[in-house]
Amino acid sequence: MFQWSKKVKSVTFEPGVADESLLALVDSHLEKQPDKNFSDLCKEALWQSLCVPESVKPGQMAAVKSGTEQKIAELENQLANLEERFFAKEAHRLEAIERQMLQLSQQVAQLAIAVNQQPVIQYANHSAPAVEAVPISTSNNAVNNPPTDVDPLISRLSQFLEDF
Repeated sequence: MFQWSKKVKSVTFEPGVADESLLALVDSHLEKQPDKNFSDLCKEALWQSLCVPESVKPGQMAAVKSGTEQKIAELENQLANLEERFFAKEAHRLEAIERQMLQLSQQVAQLAIAVNQQPVIQYANHSAPAVEAVPISTSNNAVNNPPTDVDPLISRLSQFLEDF
């Protein structure tokens, strides 16, 4: 495993055509980008030669992080808007339900008043004493002397006939 020392590393350009032309290219490149230094150029070249993806490079990480933070902020805003619309819709539905409940309770109260004000109708009680049927006869004896024995079956049936 390669150990790095905390010391600054240096690069030596030898007098030769290859090194001098490379040094000239470095100088011209640094003149075009005054915000960078030789160390930055070396790091960029190493990143490129080692085929490191753009998303992992330190300079790009800040941009990716800032882009990610921006997307997170956008998503948070969208979520807040969605929650606001949802809660407004649910509040409207709740108000509608409360209005309906109030109307229903008023209708129940009106029905209770109407039921209490109507007269109570009592139907004929089936256990009332039965009226005895007296047969009509043309003879005087039958009118003056009604029969004393009444058949119980006739008595019950006469009750139903009266109700009918």
